[in-house]
Amino acid sequence: MLPPLTFALLIACLLASRLPQLPAPGVLAGLGVLALLPAAYWRRSAGARFVSVLFGGFCLAAGWGHVQLADRLAPALEGQDIDLSGVVVSLPVRIERGRRFEFAVDVPPPGVPSRLMLNWYDGRRSEQGEHGDAEPVAAPSLPAGSRWQLRVRLKRPHGNMNPHGFDYEGWLFARGIGATGQVRASLPPRMLSAEAAGFEPAVQRLRASVRSRFEHALGVDGEAADAAPWAGVLIALAIGEQRAIPTAQWTLFERAGLTHLVSISGLHITMVAALAGGLCAALWRRVPALALRLPAQRAGVAAGLVAALAYCLLAGFGIPAQRTFIMLAVGAFALWRGRFASPADALALALCAVLLAHPLAVIDAGFWLSFCAVALLFYAVAGDVGMAAGPVRRWLRAQAAITIGLAPLTLALFGRVSLIAPLANLIAIPVVSALVTPLVLLAVVLPFDPLLWLAHALTAWLMAGIAWLTAPDWALWQSAAPPVWAVVAAGLGALCLLAPPGWTGRALALPLMLPVLWVQPERPLHGDMVVTVLDVGQGLAVHVQTAGHDLLFDTGPRYGAEADAGERLVLPYLRAVGVRRLHTLVVSHADSDHSGGAASVLEGLTVEQVLSSVPAHDALRLRRPDTVDCAAGQTWQLDGVRFAVLHPPPGAVERGARSSNALSCVLRIDAAHGSALITGDLLADGEAALVAAGAPLAADLLVTPHHGSRTSSTEPFVQAVSAREAVHAMGYRNRFRHPHPAVVARYEAAATVQRRSDRDGALRYRFAATGLIIESSRERDARYWHNGF
Repeated sequence: MLPPLTFALLIACLLASRLPQLPAPGVLAGLGVLALLPAAYWRRSAGARFVSVLFGGFCLAAGWGHVQLADRLAPALEGQDIDLSGVVVSLPVRIERGRRFEFAVDVPPPGVPSRLMLNWYDGRRSEQGEHGDAEPVAAPSLPAGSRWQLRVRLKRPHGNMNPHGFDYEGWLFARGIGATGQVRASLPPRMLSAEAAGFEPAVQRLRASVRSRFEHALGVDGEAADAAPWAGVLIALAIGEQRAIPTAQWTLFERAGLTHLVSISGLHITMVAALAGGLCAALWRRVPALALRLPAQRAGVAAGLVAALAYCLLAGFGIPAQRTFIMLAVGAFALWRGRFASPADALALALCAVLLAHPLAVIDAGFWLSFCAVALLFYAVAGDVGMAAGPVRRWLRAQAAITIGLAPLTLALFGRVSLIAPLANLIAIPVVSALVTPLVLLAVVLPFDPLLWLAHALTAWLMAGIAWLTAPDWALWQSAAPPVWAVVAAGLGALCLLAPPGWTGRALALPLMLPVLWVQPERPLHGDMVVTVLDVGQGLAVHVQTAGHDLLFDTGPRYGAEADAGERLVLPYLRAVGVRRLHTLVVSHADSDHSGGAASVLEGLTVEQVLSSVPAHDALRLRRPDTVDCAAGQTWQLDGVRFAVLHPPPGAVERGARSSNALSCVLRIDAAHGSALITGDLLADGEAALVAAGAPLAADLLVTPHHGSRTSSTEPFVQAVSAREAVHAMGYRNRFRHPHPAVVARYEAAATVQRRSDRDGALRYRFAATGLIIESSRERDARYWHNGF
């Protein structure tokens, strides 16, 4: 009975998670009444039970959403300085020139949420308020679990919204974080207590002490890990803190299909529970008085569950750890009672428990991967029933089941799958789970540094071999985001392939799985184009797609020493829409909000030609010596679409200018059914020169100069362009106050429809014979937890 009811609850939570707006409480009350009506037929009708759970589950998920929404920052308080007292309830993590941490407010004032995500910048940064007011802030030592009196400036949760992109707002919402912000110095911060009372602060202090001891033992000073390059992996295995793992190592894990091994995953928690339970049961049997009072098996189950809980708490007890603990608790309950339900019923019960605790878990990729992995293992074991399968055969079958069975889902979620994952996991799982992780956990309990040295040596040896395995380009299969039907078909094909020997349906496996590998997104027809202005915050990145070619104009900003928009936003988007090669990359000028992601884009994709106005000493020129200077008069044609550079004048890049903005490349694109003008950070004098020269400025779509700054978009320029649509590429509540009110008024006077990337997300313009079609990511992918305007 459980699987159908669990399916109803899963559908209910999925439906609620897809809503752009939640139903009013009165509507939910009415649905709750409808959920009770079929209860009279609960025993007699499976359909009545299904409907009852469906309506009840929807009311539960939507009601949970209402409760969470009530604990978010009131719009009127955005940008206001607010004095708060509270506790640091997470491990502070290092960011560019500062720290980031979660802050639980003691007594939230009206409109202030109970949990915040704050940045505290150190004295090397002259902090810029969102309206340009400079204020130096010094970040002192920030112990986890300490209580503080702070003055903060908050804003509602806001993330970049791009097609197939990560939903940062949903990630914050699921974790109960109702606002983000920064610590202000107008009121000096004051530590009220180094050790706040309460269970959660105590756990965070324990985690901080473990991290500090690991860093000291491995010779890591927190800023560099040259002495022990894999120290971040050991810290992640001990306390679930993954921020110390460098980007290059994450790339290696992804290529090898080993990301699940470098986090406190279900595999590690289950292993800890099994070891603790087995050890307790073995010792329990040796004490007759204890064994007579409680069977050793039950004692082992209880000990294993306690050990799993302790490990989850040490890991911060985040949602993935909570999900694993709930699944283990369900299994432990069945073992305690001595009544073993079918694997399907056990998995269904665990799924119900997770959804009842976290209805929004359905938006987390880990939720689907973990439950599907367990289901596949049950499926693989069922195929061995009645067969004389040895441990090696069972191990290989389990690896094949997870690798092949999860491949369609992995492609759908991440757009890539490791082809060498089966071999890599075959080697890495025993080493990490049976050797490295036990050594790390033993080092948590026993302050004996050689345990960590040995764990680090084993990790270094293992990853050297994995790096050799992943070196070939074919090791990682990349694909465009497949449609839902192709993912479902591939999943059915995987089940056919993994079916017991002798089943005739295996012949269907390959035909069912091929579409997910080869289906490509629709491209424009000859002469048409699609222009997508990505949401990269305070910066610019524009993708232009023709029938057979792709152009990228600018690459977004640089976020810090190891992060930029190219890696985090632009490349995932391009891969998801099927781009494997760029015909042209235009980097308009040297400002980091336009060129910050260029290195990541060049490393992640093949780029045939690069146009730019960056100076000769710029890193882009060193990486691509064949970079061509942007110069007015350059033209080319692709698939019936004409591209023309209008600015800067020939020779201007070589001569230099008073500012990089003055050299900004300007690109005009003419398709059969419309035109676009992309202007970078063109300044007023450059606009005037173009107007005076009679340059072809009139366009249907204009990406406004300099993000809508008052230094650009002069009235003669706006009139000369006479755009139907104008896009201001800008960051949410940016400190420059873009777009300037005077600029907005000029475009309004020209009857131009204005859109903003902070409000609309990525904007896609399809120029075709059927007319201009406009898509906004925040409209198309709207969810009730997204920041409204």
